[in-house]
Amino acid sequence: MSAPVFSTLGCRLNAYETEAMREMAEAAGLSGAVVVNTCAVTAEAVRKARQEIRRLARENPGAPVIVTGCAAQTEPETFAAMPEVTRVVGNHEKMQPETWAALRAPDLIGETEKVLVDDIMSVRETAGHLIDGFGRHRAYVQVQNGCDHRCTFCIIPFGRGNSRSVPAGVVVEQIKRLVGRGFHEVVLTGVDLTSWGADLPGTPRLGDLVMRILRLVPDLARLRISSIDSIEADENLMLAIATEPRLMPHLHLSLQAGDDMILKRMKRRHLRDDAIAFCDEARRLRPDMVFGADIIAGFPTETEAMFQNSLKLVEDCRLTFLHVFPYSARKGTPAARMPAVPGRAIRERAARLRAAGDAALQRHLEAQVGRVHRVLTEGPRLGRTEQFTEVSFAEDQPEGALMALAPRAHDGARLLA
Repeated sequence: MSAPVFSTLGCRLNAYETEAMREMAEAAGLSGAVVVNTCAVTAEAVRKARQEIRRLARENPGAPVIVTGCAAQTEPETFAAMPEVTRVVGNHEKMQPETWAALRAPDLIGETEKVLVDDIMSVRETAGHLIDGFGRHRAYVQVQNGCDHRCTFCIIPFGRGNSRSVPAGVVVEQIKRLVGRGFHEVVLTGVDLTSWGADLPGTPRLGDLVMRILRLVPDLARLRISSIDSIEADENLMLAIATEPRLMPHLHLSLQAGDDMILKRMKRRHLRDDAIAFCDEARRLRPDMVFGADIIAGFPTETEAMFQNSLKLVEDCRLTFLHVFPYSARKGTPAARMPAVPGRAIRERAARLRAAGDAALQRHLEAQVGRVHRVLTEGPRLGRTEQFTEVSFAEDQPEGALMALAPRAHDGARLLA
């Protein structure tokens, strides 16, 4: 029988968990199945999940189709009703080896217990599914899952559960193994990364974890942090930014908006001035620091003046990499009951934000031409600088290497070397 076919939608954490599921499925001897790991961040993401399920069912006739991930957790009945779907598996259940042993064919035949989804809010234990080396040259390490906050637009806590942290000692040992296997760069990832440690003895903070990793794994060349909530940045995290050159100068911020009223209606914990102050301070401590950010266009009740505050945030925070999300109502969230912005206005505002992001990236690329960068090669013709800027090589390079180079130009999207 053939190996299972896995398809991942959504975030980097989902991609990480797909690799963990692949290992568990192979260990259990599951074969000939299709597994779709879904995303629930927007209504569009759920639509794409259903589209992907139908496509894979057509391409793999007769194969059992297992649907899991955040959308499966938040609306299992939607997927259970699809004739193509054999089993719906929750986010907690998907990370248990015994689940994959039970799913091994021919056990999938029949309609008994089609939905295997329990209450994610009752999950208290930390993730036990650490994998050694997701990614070919950059390893991703999940240190946290879930979220204790309740932003009015977000369904993710109901897909991921409350915040749970992986103990620092476990994280350090995994990173030591990854470095021993030749990885030059490790990325810490989670759903709400800056909440790491709140559920652990002594309530350590993310900065404590970062400093501990850099102290105890001296051979780690580069450490990255994925998306953070800047209002939760702690003293040791700022100290690491200021003093640790192995902590990469790139932070992706969960900003979402630049207008104080919209931020309050989103139930965010920061205001516009907080975001600007964080970026100014981080850049003061580390002058080469660059920022990415998530921004939502067209949140309910957003006026043109409110949107202008979000648009201006790109300049005021000197953002470089923008992830723009046209607002999409998620059933079951408070924002879905708020007065909606017309769809045409949402699309037009998203386009203006993306244009501002493109212009910001252009300015960044122009400033990097001719400067010496340490680049990690991800493929024969592709690498990334310390600031996570893509570099395109004119000639093949050894993969997984760290090299110093000065880009000669850029093409509007990447540096050229």
